[in-house]
Amino acid sequence: MIWAYPDFKLLIILAGAFALGYLFYISRFWLINRRLKVEKRRLLTKLILRTSYFILFLISFAGPSIGTSTKEVKEEGKDIFLAIDLSQSMNATDIGPSRLQRIKFELKELIKNFPSDRIGLIIFSSEAYMQCPLTFDQNVIQLYLDGLNTGLVPNAGTDLSGPLRMALDRFVSDVSPEVKSKSVVLISDGEDFGGEYEDVAASLAEAGIKVFSLGIGTDAGSSIPRGNGVVIDPNTGRPAETRLDRDALQKIAIETGGRYFEISDVSQEVSDLIGNLERLEGGTIGTRQVEASSNKYFYFLLAGLILSVLDMILPIKTIKL
Repeated sequence: MIWAYPDFKLLIILAGAFALGYLFYISRFWLINRRLKVEKRRLLTKLILRTSYFILFLISFAGPSIGTSTKEVKEEGKDIFLAIDLSQSMNATDIGPSRLQRIKFELKELIKNFPSDRIGLIIFSSEAYMQCPLTFDQNVIQLYLDGLNTGLVPNAGTDLSGPLRMALDRFVSDVSPEVKSKSVVLISDGEDFGGEYEDVAASLAEAGIKVFSLGIGTDAGSSIPRGNGVVIDPNTGRPAETRLDRDALQKIAIETGGRYFEISDVSQEVSDLIGNLERLEGGTIGTRQVEASSNKYFYFLLAGLILSVLDMILPIKTIKL
């Protein structure tokens, strides 16, 4: 027999409490035995009956499992590319401690919700780079996230089409047809200087690849730190200001059948993003055999309930006046 919930310490405590309580119950009859006649045989019957169903309840509580069988368990998963904007504007501090640092923290929490899924990492600014191909190894993804900074890519503006095109090429060339769900999480402040995302968004939609956009920033915006100072706009000679631009991110999400989410001073929607990714239908990525046992607690519980009901509806007199 296998015990599903082997908390034997608790079971011993409960059994001891029952024994002490019942000893106190019996002792009362012996104390009044000088005046009243205690029917010892009937008292013994009650003792056996109540002890029997209490033991049955304890066994049921322990979760007995009898017999084993082998079952096939399917492992289902999704393919998710995280495309992260590393342009200079991601150093802005309108979202503390900075936009990029906040994104790194949120993504570390996000990937913990997808232990059986393949996750890849694309970084981009004016150009896109494959930082980590699709992998099940979450420790690798965590290490790459720790090392993200805006110095990893050339910074000549932001082009949202680059990471989308790279993700599309990788998904199309993937030879894993059993993976049904393929999606991209596009993370940026939305300031796009490429303007060529419409075509690649249409191609993603045609391939059934959804883009979930995550905008970060505020409407008020802020300056962009650089060293001990800030980035200066060459056209005005004043500190450059960066603000959240939702338009491109929303259009891409709508075009591909995904959704737009936001981290700003008024919205914190990472949990909604996680919920939408979890609802995507994953495909079978493998199977494994596990040994399972059948919990038989119900039979012991039923037998205990029957005996307890009998104890209540069939009075057994223990005292004669």
